[in-house]
Amino acid sequence: MSEAFQSIGIIAGSRELPLVFARQARAMGVRRIVAAAFEGETDPALAALVDDIEWLRVGQLSRMIETFTRRGVTHCVMAGQIAPRNLFDLRPDLRAMAMLLKLREKNAHTIFGAIIEEMRKDGVDVVPAIPWLKPLMPGAGFRIGPKPTDVQREDIAFGLRLAREMSRLDIGQTVVVKDGTVLAVEGFEGTDRCLARGGELAGKAGGAVAVKLAKPDHDMRFDIPCIGALTIETCAKSGVTVLAVEPGRTLLLEQERCEQLAHAGGVTVVTTD
Repeated sequence: MSEAFQSIGIIAGSRELPLVFARQARAMGVRRIVAAAFEGETDPALAALVDDIEWLRVGQLSRMIETFTRRGVTHCVMAGQIAPRNLFDLRPDLRAMAMLLKLREKNAHTIFGAIIEEMRKDGVDVVPAIPWLKPLMPGAGFRIGPKPTDVQREDIAFGLRLAREMSRLDIGQTVVVKDGTVLAVEGFEGTDRCLARGGELAGKAGGAVAVKLAKPDHDMRFDIPCIGALTIETCAKSGVTVLAVEPGRTLLLEQERCEQLAHAGGVTVVTTD
């Protein structure tokens, strides 16, 4: 590993991914990990896995950048989610306000892209977390849960075509279908709510098929497609019986737990062809 990555920063969002990244980075030889964490978002358990942590509000851009510059950290990753509502309920500092005023479109990609540029100006490069997380990305031919039926495979192919177009248009990454009918397309609400909505519309019999993809030009520095135990639980509760994801471009967290939940709930997780 290069000398530049003997220390690494984490801009830590919610859920499990920041913790997973910290463990992976440490196991792969990173000696020093500094985290910028967010009140109400980041799991406090992260503090035990890093060397230094600073707690911020969403919108405190100057303090976030200073978390790294004051400690001599020149490279960092973004890991975990920031709830979409918080991107539009910011209490921005002056630097964040100036940055936001320059944006014609305000969505997760434009905001995070602008944050990356602001950090670069101060000598902190945001790099993809993929080199540390690649072992957690299922490859071609991956499957847990029951083998898909022919009808389900047809719906996977149908959902795949739609998901590619939706992601290209930057509408969302997830599509839920059943018997050739579109039930739900992910929007502002995020993947889990899209799955719940689509599964509900599948009716009491369930049987919905979901496909989740990254955009063709997806910026993996701040938005790695990710599924985990909560995703499988949502599918099982909602009547989504198949979830298809891209090989080599989607993180599967807590794989052993996911396998247990998939078998118990009759949910199939596969990679697309």
